[in-house]
Amino acid sequence: MTAQTAEQRDLTAVIGLEVHVQLETATKIFCGCSTDTADDEAPNTRTCPVCLGLPGALPVLNEGAVEAAVKVGKALDSEIPEETRFHRKNYYYPDLPKNFQITQYDAPICDGGELEFSVDGERRTVGIERAHLEEDPGSLSHAGGSIDTAEYTLVDYNRAGTPLMEIVTEPDFRSAAEARAFLTKLTEVLEYLGVFDVTRNGSLRVDANLSIVERSAGDGDIDGETLESANRTEVKNISSHKGAEKALAYEETRQKNAIQRGREVEQETRHWDESRGITVSMRSKEAEKDYRYFREADLPPLRVSDWKDEIEIPELPDARRERFREEFGLDRESAEKLTSTKQVADFYERIAGSFDPDTAATWVADNLLGELNYRDMSITDVEDRLEEFTRLVELVDAEEITVKNAEEIVLRRMLDDGLDPDGIVEREGLGKTDADVVETAVAEAIEENAGAVEDYHAGEDGALNFLVGQVMGKTQGSADPGTVNELLRERLDG
Repeated sequence: MTAQTAEQRDLTAVIGLEVHVQLETATKIFCGCSTDTADDEAPNTRTCPVCLGLPGALPVLNEGAVEAAVKVGKALDSEIPEETRFHRKNYYYPDLPKNFQITQYDAPICDGGELEFSVDGERRTVGIERAHLEEDPGSLSHAGGSIDTAEYTLVDYNRAGTPLMEIVTEPDFRSAAEARAFLTKLTEVLEYLGVFDVTRNGSLRVDANLSIVERSAGDGDIDGETLESANRTEVKNISSHKGAEKALAYEETRQKNAIQRGREVEQETRHWDESRGITVSMRSKEAEKDYRYFREADLPPLRVSDWKDEIEIPELPDARRERFREEFGLDRESAEKLTSTKQVADFYERIAGSFDPDTAATWVADNLLGELNYRDMSITDVEDRLEEFTRLVELVDAEEITVKNAEEIVLRRMLDDGLDPDGIVEREGLGKTDADVVETAVAEAIEENAGAVEDYHAGEDGALNFLVGQVMGKTQGSADPGTVNELLRERLDG
């Protein structure tokens, strides 16, 4: 095939994801070592004979990890089998101290399922092939460069044995943007379930499989023969939603360029180098037989039939979004902002219980979240100050301070200095100005700005705004702008 002929082919990407999610439990999946992490924690100190795979050490399954996995399965509409079991996946890697990984092979705890999400304003549904429990390996630190340029590599086994759930999708994605949107929605669901902490380093990692096929095949279901003929590349070590989109966009372009030049795409495993924005070859892609799976003899079959129905899941993002729209009359955009995380939704719902829902939505979705984003903070940083923010909205609602002062002075001082709203109002003298003082300021502004008065009578719209600003300055922003506007019009039109 010539390059010119190849360029005429209409190609598309077929993408499947393997999402590795650390489950939030107090201890590791097969031992009693803590899963707590700290920035100043010394390497290889949170270990024991079990998670290091020392001879004679036997694993004991963490019930909390199983419960978390069942919750994930229910949220993804998966089938939870009556019985599941663990296997050994055998391969050598320096961060795997036992030289095998305890995982699940042909009997995963979650079978099938789907997840619906939005991308570019359209709803998409991606199938879930399976989701299974396993143990996390340790972590590698490449000194002096990336994986292919480092002078040497250090290994830390503190993470080894952390409960991990691998969620494997069907090859239903057709673009990098779709993959990123899916990961965003999946993260939302996991946070709502309370089984996942997005702030933990390495809590979500992605391996992505990408093949290039003819677009005619890519528009519908892809049969196994078509996928097999299009060599699949696995991109590993992706650690963020944004990174997944970048890595897949790069890999799609790389493979299409190779095909357009008449070259064959090799079936291999590649590493995503975040710093350089490229993928680099690691090794030829392993086949399933290379892992030599066999049953884990030290763990009996896992039966959850007696208690899986008792495990309840909370209200999930989509359901809460629709409830907010029906119960509080919110528009779609506000409802999406206010349910972006469970913490934001909880914060809003508690404030909406005391005030008009639209007022509460404006203060949480626009004012508070806007100021937090500007400071690179999140709602979790102010969760314990709910009463203070409720008091701020109360001061505005009772017209004890102006909206402008509340937004531009009180809220910002609360976030920057940690002060309470009443203290800020008193210290800055922001209480509402008496009516007599406002009327005096209006009279002075008219008397001192004859030119603006003439412009107003000549029909210039900006003149009135100028005069309002003069009055607000004289009252140090404590007058109500609406009242000032009305008083000025009365005097100027009278």
